[in-house]
Amino acid sequence: MSEVLTPEMFDFVLANELKRAARSQNFVTLVLLEPRAGDPVAVIAEIAGIVSRELRETDLLAADAAMVSMVLLDADLQNSHRVMERVMSRIDHYQFTSPVGLITGVACCPTDGADVNTLRCAALAGRAELRHRPPRGTVQAHEGQRM
Repeated sequence: MSEVLTPEMFDFVLANELKRAARSQNFVTLVLLEPRAGDPVAVIAEIAGIVSRELRETDLLAADAAMVSMVLLDADLQNSHRVMERVMSRIDHYQFTSPVGLITGVACCPTDGADVNTLRCAALAGRAELRHRPPRGTVQAHEGQRM
């Protein structure tokens, strides 16, 4: 299980890992998960817990009031998509207390950028919204149908 870092420590370690990746010509992938829910702080804590069980000890994980960020070290975009499929499957099967939508963004170094800001901007620019089924018996506001 990966430890959840503060955003400041996450950016510091990410910057160092990007330098290491450039020297060793390895890939580093940044993934951003931004929940759309009634109480985002509680949902972020739940998502961070789910994600932490799916990451390797060497990968990075951070959470703040708006999103969960993770870095997959030595993982190109193709392998990162496999990890994301596993994470999203776990999230899909998790029983949140209210309906949750997720906006996800993914960027890979060196393909999308070689520094923290460029990589984050690329991940934010490529975000896609994913809706996840709500827990049984709840009502989705945009559909008005019971699940």
